[in-house]
Amino acid sequence: MTGKERAGWRKLANTLSPIFQIGKSDIGDAMVDAIDAALEKRELIKISVLDTAGISARDAAEMLSAALNAEVIQCIGRRFVLYRESQDKDKKDRK
Repeated sequence: MTGKERAGWRKLANTLSPIFQIGKSDIGDAMVDAIDAALEKRELIKISVLDTAGISARDAAEMLSAALNAEVIQCIGRRFVLYRESQDKDKKDRK
């Protein structure tokens, strides 16, 4: 991903609200599956890490991006943004 593309996604992410919160139970398989489904549907999501979490936002972002084959768009404070192009979108465009 180029810097210009990343900047465009950051611009779109400014208006997003976090749709997931990582808390004291950290990141489990169920959360990874839910985030995977959200990325497939929305492509761009914002996630918040609570103070009670045993993991930093940067570590959580890197862990999730590796597990879900997604890009970390930005990480500011206790929030981060992930992007992954939808596979379903490609199928629609081919028709």
